Amino acid sequence: MSVVLVEIRRGGVVEGVHRGHAVVIDAEGRVVRAWGDPDAAILPRSANKPGQAAAMLRAGAPLDGELLALSAASHSGEEFHVAGVRRILALADLDESALLTPPELPIDDAVRTRALRGGAEPSRISMNCSGKHAAMLLTCRVNDWPLDSYVDPEHPLQRAIRAEITDLAAEEPWAAAVDGCGAPVFGLSLIGLARLGSTCVQADRDSAPRRVAEAMSAHPPWVAGTQRDATALSRSLPGALVKEGAEAVYLVALPDGTTVALKIDDGANRARPVAMAGILRAIGVDNDVVEEQACQVLLGGGRPVGEIVPAVA
Repeated sequence: MSVVLVEIRRGGVVEGVHRGHAVVIDAEGRVVRAWGDPDAAILPRSANKPGQAAAMLRAGAPLDGELLALSAASHSGEEFHVAGVRRILALADLDESALLTPPELPIDDAVRTRALRGGAEPSRISMNCSGKHAAMLLTCRVNDWPLDSYVDPEHPLQRAIRAEITDLAAEEPWAAAVDGCGAPVFGLSLIGLARLGSTCVQADRDSAPRRVAEAMSAHPPWVAGTQRDATALSRSLPGALVKEGAEAVYLVALPDGTTVALKIDDGANRARPVAMAGILRAIGVDNDVVEEQACQVLLGGGRPVGEIVPAVA
């Protein structure tokens, strides 16, 4: 059963809560702390992207540095993200018309507002998963796999991704669903997602999973965006793999292999960074960013009247 991970407090009373599950594992995969059910079956959503990117590297995708980070991104749609996606597509001699992402506006509020003021319309390349999709197309091009069906679960690329995720998580996916971008998302247990992250940061230095983890750690704005909470947390934890997913999934793998994975039951994104900050503090990981993210101030009449805070200790 899930437990309360986050409380909403106003005027000295708890007016609401967010329930969920969280697990902390050590470098050997042993459970150190757990709230709720560490074996809870979840859809990791974009928290699976390190595994997807590792599979593409292993299949020969010629990516490194910020473009490799972008292949594992849920990007904000900033100009450098869009330009980076075009660079990946150019390596495959393709343009954005080959992307099978749904046309969308940027997910970051400020970036979306600027885009709308400039007359922008939803596009496939602005969709937050376009970096992953461009890398999928590049991988298909390198292997002479079909380009027009790369999101089909039976496509050679998706079979390779499923095998990689199975290996990294040390478990068979319990489900295969369709993510918001149209690509398959493979279900894992919460602890399986934690193992995926831990394995990536501890893999041999020249291996595909380690290269993905290091690229993501070295280029946080390419994985999310310049103003995103995950970017701030990643910058504050050198060497860590930090990846959030839709419906309030969050994965943080520290350089020593200690890894936190969490899922907020109701999918409320406002609870995700607060819960993670509380858990990091509970295991002795603290810094200015963690402290800041552990409390979201609520305003009433233009002044602070409450807060959103962790319920874990």
